Amino acid sequence: MRHTDMPQPHPSRRRLLRSGAGLGAAALGLGAATANAASAARADGSTPGDPGPGGNAGYPPTHWIPASTANYTVSSRPTAYPIDRIVVHVTQETFQNARRIFQNPAKKVSAHYMLASADGYIGQFVREKDIAWHAGNWGYNTRSIGIEHEGWIDKPEYFTDVMYRQSAALTAAICARYSIPATRSRIIGHNEVPGTTHTDPGPYWDWDRYLDLVNG
Repeated sequence: MRHTDMPQPHPSRRRLLRSGAGLGAAALGLGAATANAASAARADGSTPGDPGPGGNAGYPPTHWIPASTANYTVSSRPTAYPIDRIVVHVTQETFQNARRIFQNPAKKVSAHYMLASADGYIGQFVREKDIAWHAGNWGYNTRSIGIEHEGWIDKPEYFTDVMYRQSAALTAAICARYSIPATRSRIIGHNEVPGTTHTDPGPYWDWDRYLDLVNG
């Protein structure tokens, strides 16, 4: 059942289940599924991975892997709510496990995008116009884009150069689309969301490098 633009319950964050290797999307068996998704048209005529009206010009390649409709709120942003910030997350899961969580209607959690560690592959799980349940704070959910990164906060080897670069390109495109200043006050970590108990992206996330790439 689709949800309306009302505050939703936000269960506790998914916990670390296993320490899988940093495999790329192809190695995770996503190739066929994403190829089929990329060739399909959405009901409203937009193409999979399209961040909204006007297409995905300026965005790095993204692949549409829809989250369960039970895990986000359908909306019409930025008309219904302004989009004025980006929240950076780390999955504490492998890409494949996090994908399963987003597609499980019982989990009540999602993000707009997720990047794979090994190759910077970008999956889009929720359209930008809709409200992903990622921040644990309804006000921040309504006004932000959530970007997950495959890895663990205490394993800096997951934060690869290609993932930083692909994520920064995505963030730069989102900032340009919604006129969001590309600053640390508007590009924040999950740990900076009011009321959160989470620590991601953690002490090994290189904010200076990331912001330089976003602004470069």
